[in-house]
Amino acid sequence: MPSLLGIDSGLTVTKAVIFDIDGTPLAVARRRVTQFMPKARHVERDMDELWTQTADAIAEAIKLSNRPAADIQAIATTAHGDGIYLLDKAKKPLGRAILSLDSRAGSIVDQWLKSPLADEALKLTGQLPHVSAPSALLAWIKANEPERYARIGHILSCKDWLRFCLTDVAGTDRTEASTSFTDVSTQDYSPDALKLFGVAEATHALPPASRSDEIVGYVTEAVAQRTGLAKGTPVVAGLHDVTASALGAGGYADGIVAVIAGTYSINETLSSEPRVDGRWFCRNAIAPGQWNNMSISPASSANYEWFLDKLCASEIASAEASGRSIHALLAPEIEAAFNRPSSTLFHPYLFGSPYGADASASFFGLGGWHDRGDMLRAVLEGIAFNHKIHVDALSDGFSFDQARLAGGVSRNPIVVQMFADVLGMPVTVTETDEAAAWGAALCAGAGAGIYASPQSDPRDVGKIATTCYPDSARSTDYRVRYELFRDIAEAMTPLWPRIGNLAVRHPQD
Repeated sequence: MPSLLGIDSGLTVTKAVIFDIDGTPLAVARRRVTQFMPKARHVERDMDELWTQTADAIAEAIKLSNRPAADIQAIATTAHGDGIYLLDKAKKPLGRAILSLDSRAGSIVDQWLKSPLADEALKLTGQLPHVSAPSALLAWIKANEPERYARIGHILSCKDWLRFCLTDVAGTDRTEASTSFTDVSTQDYSPDALKLFGVAEATHALPPASRSDEIVGYVTEAVAQRTGLAKGTPVVAGLHDVTASALGAGGYADGIVAVIAGTYSINETLSSEPRVDGRWFCRNAIAPGQWNNMSISPASSANYEWFLDKLCASEIASAEASGRSIHALLAPEIEAAFNRPSSTLFHPYLFGSPYGADASASFFGLGGWHDRGDMLRAVLEGIAFNHKIHVDALSDGFSFDQARLAGGVSRNPIVVQMFADVLGMPVTVTETDEAAAWGAALCAGAGAGIYASPQSDPRDVGKIATTCYPDSARSTDYRVRYELFRDIAEAMTPLWPRIGNLAVRHPQD
């Protein structure tokens, strides 16, 4: 029976998911990948460990599927976008990968944004530079690690590295190519973009870009032995996980905003013309002549996961020991908190924000009478408020009247209803636990000729979709809370750098 393999590598977990060609998940295997934070604002991972963990996940998924690996008709990878994964001229990892949560290039980007470069970059590339963009990270490496910079042979993204491990073919796809160095009008690489950012020497290292559903290589003998995959299995170019998630959740279409509550706050809508604004990225879509318009910040469900990891560790251990989910364990607390008034607000800026790299996370309005449920409610509301900042920005440039929500928090109906109330529009979720992996698998299936295009989802999406509609009273209440959330953030903007400076060690006078 034919099947497809979608590989989805996030910022903490890498997954291998085997799907039947009708969209049914047959097997899922996950592995955690170590994050290294050697200094403040530095977030890295070991590239070889990423591949090892992914290979182990592939092998486990094949075993769990109870089907021969030869049934897999094609493979696609998707992963977190931005950041940078470098190979030297011998195609070996050149140091640790820098993740999209990294903000070491903050001072460089601040200088760029205060100079004419910002407007030039927006006009040429369709986006303002940001701290985890390949442009900023290359500039940082050039300034701080010149020996490493001189050895760069290939500039890849996360999913490109995994694709290379599978096939020994270095390259990228159209969606990932447009993270820094393409002309927004032509959708092709622009040498002027590299000159603008002061990294023209790295032009030779840009990977060739293919369509996401184009077969670009085949599983090697070594990978077949390592994972159990069949040698020669086709591998397509893959795509950025923002687009993959929207595609897999059925939200990759005109008139819809895809809201992906993952590590990043991702908010995306499709257009047939480039429309440029500093509040969103105008990047290449899967097909030529279409653009993905993304308003994002690294400020979504990673905050919720941080809260659980740091403040609920004993409950997690207890839940795992009894075979329960920590989310199920905490659900009654969260539901009770949503059913009572609360003054507690949370700004979900543990790893970044729409207010710049200096912003940090904060609770406001806490009293001694509040409990963990109130704090969890505030975290979840803060995540939704941050998404609203981006959705409101996109609504100024594009027409949409409904949202598709994906991400781990979308499994909780209370949270889905909250998003509908906060956004003030219908919010639909589909029964797609692995939306990004399924989006990748759709590209693999299109490349193998199983589907007419990546948007030819074989599922009846209507039958697996649930829609929550906004409640007018709750929406009115959330507008008040949201405005206060924004007012506090604006008031904190001049204070956040001073708070950050407290972590800087000063020599004794």
